[in-house]
Amino acid sequence: MAYINEHYLKLQAGYLFPEIGRRVNEFTQANPDAAARLIRCGIGDVTEALPTACVEALHSAVDEMANRDTFRGYGPELGYEFLREAIAQNDFSARGVNVGADEIFISDGAKCDTANILDILGHQNRIAITDPVYPVYLDTNVMAGHTGNANDAGQYEGIVYLPCTAENNFVPAFPAEKADIIYLCYPNNPTGATATREQLAGWVAYAKENDAIILYDAAYEAFIQDSDVPHSIYEIEGARDCAIEFRSFSKNAGFTGTRCAFTVVPEELTGKDAEGNEHGLHGLWARRMATKFNGTSYPIQKAAAAVYSEAGKTQVTELVAHYMGNAKILREAASASGLDVYGGTNAPYIWVKTPGGAPSWDIFDKVLNDASVVITPGAGFGSAGEGYFRISAFNSRANAEEVAQRISELNW
Repeated sequence: MAYINEHYLKLQAGYLFPEIGRRVNEFTQANPDAAARLIRCGIGDVTEALPTACVEALHSAVDEMANRDTFRGYGPELGYEFLREAIAQNDFSARGVNVGADEIFISDGAKCDTANILDILGHQNRIAITDPVYPVYLDTNVMAGHTGNANDAGQYEGIVYLPCTAENNFVPAFPAEKADIIYLCYPNNPTGATATREQLAGWVAYAKENDAIILYDAAYEAFIQDSDVPHSIYEIEGARDCAIEFRSFSKNAGFTGTRCAFTVVPEELTGKDAEGNEHGLHGLWARRMATKFNGTSYPIQKAAAAVYSEAGKTQVTELVAHYMGNAKILREAASASGLDVYGGTNAPYIWVKTPGGAPSWDIFDKVLNDASVVITPGAGFGSAGEGYFRISAFNSRANAEEVAQRISELNW
């Protein structure tokens, strides 16, 4: 008999976005006329073309692969040096942050890395997760057997939940109980909130005092508009001793379908074995990557490196400005409709309180049926997300303006 991993059976009915897809499919089949005017502002997928600099780099790299003299087979599992050096210089050194190229690991997505990092972390860890939360953090811990079963509210035994509410500006308080692994994401998905330098310094201090590790998802750092908001956890003194950072090219440069990201694991970061002996996580992650991953393809890494060319920087800045312009339009429309609105100023997501405290899936259905617009129900991000919904700014300007008009016409 072949046995299954029974921890998968603990998972809730369906991952959030497939459930959204199922409801949208039912709607489009039942309402073909309304389906023709459907606009998707749910899943955070980009819509605009890759930067020209990246496209040119892709073409050039493909031409290299077509020539035996310049053809490349297996690349370095941890990433090509040209990309790692470009990242270290432009994303970190240019901001006065100490991150070396050899501490950067190239992958095919931050989503994958935030899940795969569990491979090098022990099952004994007490996991702390913000609520609401990007579902991958929670679901992968369930899959790995780090939790018990879910209760009626959808919360799992063994997880330390950190409520993020309007009252705390969606930055959680420190847990009353000790946590070993803490997931933080800023700018935040789904709320669009940011954490101040002082708040992040507090979390670094907590991690150091409790011998914990922060898993810091900075996938949306390029959308930060305020100069005093940190772009990296490593801007905080002491963070190299207690944090792993995840970054992505998906949203800033439109690589959602191209796939490239990276994870930073500082050389001095350690974890302990059952006997209390310290071991470097950098070496463990390098071993995991070399064993389970054959590396992101050469053409994709060349395209990612083009992000840091002068033309690439300009084009990425324009892309970010486009999506943040959409966010402003959508945020203002929701606010003008009398809704309580958060986010959308340093992130491409608008987090909206449901009118009258209505269930978020009810609002999802209402907006879908009455406006032919797909949003994301807050309940899909955790129990503290109930009573909210998310609007994604990843769209064309025409669609953003049309959605804003439809929002204003809804009978909330």
